[in-house]
Amino acid sequence: MKFTKPHFIASVSSEAQEQKKLLISKYGDFDENDSDIFIVLGGDGFMLQAIKDYMDKKVPFFGINYGSIGFLMNAVSTDDLLTRLEKTQSVQLSPLIMTAYDQDDKFHNAKAINEVSLLRQTHQAAKLKVFIDDQVRLDELICDGILLATPSGSTAYNLSAHGPILSIESNDLALTPISAFRPRRWKGAILNNKSVVKLEILENSKRPVSATADNLEVRNVKSITIQQDLSSKIILLYDSDHSFEERILNEQFKY
Repeated sequence: MKFTKPHFIASVSSEAQEQKKLLISKYGDFDENDSDIFIVLGGDGFMLQAIKDYMDKKVPFFGINYGSIGFLMNAVSTDDLLTRLEKTQSVQLSPLIMTAYDQDDKFHNAKAINEVSLLRQTHQAAKLKVFIDDQVRLDELICDGILLATPSGSTAYNLSAHGPILSIESNDLALTPISAFRPRRWKGAILNNKSVVKLEILENSKRPVSATADNLEVRNVKSITIQQDLSSKIILLYDSDHSFEERILNEQFKY
């Protein structure tokens, strides 16, 4: 696929900003409404925010790593950028939709590319009731928190919480507890991506819980519903010699 109208987005780091200037001087910088590719210079967190800001433009994203981790990004290279883009492989992602109500009955809605997570706000463990497609699966989960991750997010916070790594081509979501106390042996579940997950926070005044969709946090929630928006498609591009699927496979064989 050929791209001829890039729009460059850079994080605040001096290195990313300097590289943006160099790339614009060589390739130009098209308006976001006219471009056919978004070039994102930064780290994973910046890429997630860029996707949320521009996903409605329905054009692909290509990230170049000027951050600390860069799992979602491509390596810095001296190759001609437009020629490099012609050889890329694409991955399609669909975001999670989080709907939350806080203790004041205020409604909050947010999207997440990687995961939606719940965490206790105080020294006391959270108490959660877990519904899957309106059916109670756990009457009471006592834990530090819980998260629902997409395949792209399964190698991020989910992996740190000992959740499963999902193939990027899978139609699955990972529901992973964070430091589960009761039931102690519950390790989570792999769900179909059409599943609707509802979490009720028991004793929510005594045991307050926050909900976070990637980098957007809602405090003092009392209930939350999460499902994947399969109608929304986000296209990420990766160098053919280091595809996203290959990165996920490498993570599964690390020790």
